[in-house]
Amino acid sequence: MTSDGSQKPETRPQEQPDLAHLNAALTHVDEGVQSGSIAAGAAKGILYSLTETLGALVGDPDLPEHARAGYTGLLEAARELRVKLDR
Repeated sequence: MTSDGSQKPETRPQEQPDLAHLNAALTHVDEGVQSGSIAAGAAKGILYSLTETLGALVGDPDLPEHARAGYTGLLEAARELRVKLDR
């Protein structure tokens, strides 16, 4: 506790996002595009965010190789979907 009576927040090590959640997000966008339930502009915005996040994860030097392979696969899938949207 600090002198003013409030508790100091615990510091936790930064965790990598779960691969399954990122995969679910990409799948959701892909299905939305295919069914027409999401606008192309919205899908591009979400894909941009996913691509940036995955790119940062792949570039992390502390990321184990086995995890890097999964994130790299998702990054390629996101890029392919982006190309499909640009057509």
